[in-house]
Amino acid sequence: MKLQLRINLLSQLGEYIFSDDPAWEAAKEYASLQNSWFTKEFIDFSVNNIASKFLKKNILEQWASDNNLPEENKTPKVIGVIMAGNIPLVGFHDFLSVFITGNKLLIKPSSKDEILIKHLIDRLISWNSEIDDLVQFLEMLKDCDAYIATGSNNSSRYFEYYFRKYPHIIRRNRTSVAILDGNEAAGELENLADDVYLFFGLGCRNVTKIYVPDGYDFIPILEAFKKYDYFSDFHKYKNNYDYRLAIHILNNKYYMTNGSIILFEDPSLFSPIGQLNYEYYSNKTEILEKLNRSEELQCIVGHGHIPFGLAQSPAINDFADNINTLQFLLSL
Repeated sequence: MKLQLRINLLSQLGEYIFSDDPAWEAAKEYASLQNSWFTKEFIDFSVNNIASKFLKKNILEQWASDNNLPEENKTPKVIGVIMAGNIPLVGFHDFLSVFITGNKLLIKPSSKDEILIKHLIDRLISWNSEIDDLVQFLEMLKDCDAYIATGSNNSSRYFEYYFRKYPHIIRRNRTSVAILDGNEAAGELENLADDVYLFFGLGCRNVTKIYVPDGYDFIPILEAFKKYDYFSDFHKYKNNYDYRLAIHILNNKYYMTNGSIILFEDPSLFSPIGQLNYEYYSNKTEILEKLNRSEELQCIVGHGHIPFGLAQSPAINDFADNINTLQFLLSL
């Protein structure tokens, strides 16, 4: 399959995602029923970002040109991809990378997020039957030329062992932070709420910790975050919030809350669902130096970094862990 045909099919898929096709609407509803963390709001947010930031023909053609993709892959490889399932279609970019480079793809989807990816691949196959031989779903991946696997820190140790003899990309737990300077406008703090709350905080690009200057006033941020007060109606999130709140009360720990999230001073980059860690700083340069050394960091939000509210809207060149998947595949 020639490169331009692959791009045309992907572009057509983007148009399909934006459509109100009954089969697509049913697939999204079924995905939400299968995984209650996948609300319709968050499914739509994720798939619309994919369609607008990944699957536009001009974006795909520029991406292919920038990475010097050949018109035809004359020595295609078999790539095994183990996908995560923390947010809707979180593994789509890996599929996109393998498919556009003309390689064969064997996918082990997460049981938490298999409905949407399978539906979109089936739609591609309905347009071009050749894809049925290029993309397959399997429960066990064997005899691949290379592997891309995303999981937890624990599962990554197994991936490293099983795939040690093959070229591979192994992704572990990562998270994101925001650095505030105290001069943020009310609108910026409301946008920061999106970075924190979208997908209930389950994505690696979700802000799970904020750095604030000494003497920071938390009242404006607590007020801005009230845009997500409706989370208290979502029982799975509310159960996590209530549990964390009870722990702090029983341990007589200082915390702040607006009813939908707990602000808690903690040095860890990772925070549990329903909580946002914070840490004071007096020297921003020192904070940046420490973060740049961290292997747990996905991205930074704030002035001079990713703009507030855009952490969950990655562009096609925003590779996970800053590893260029296309160049990895081209090097095989």
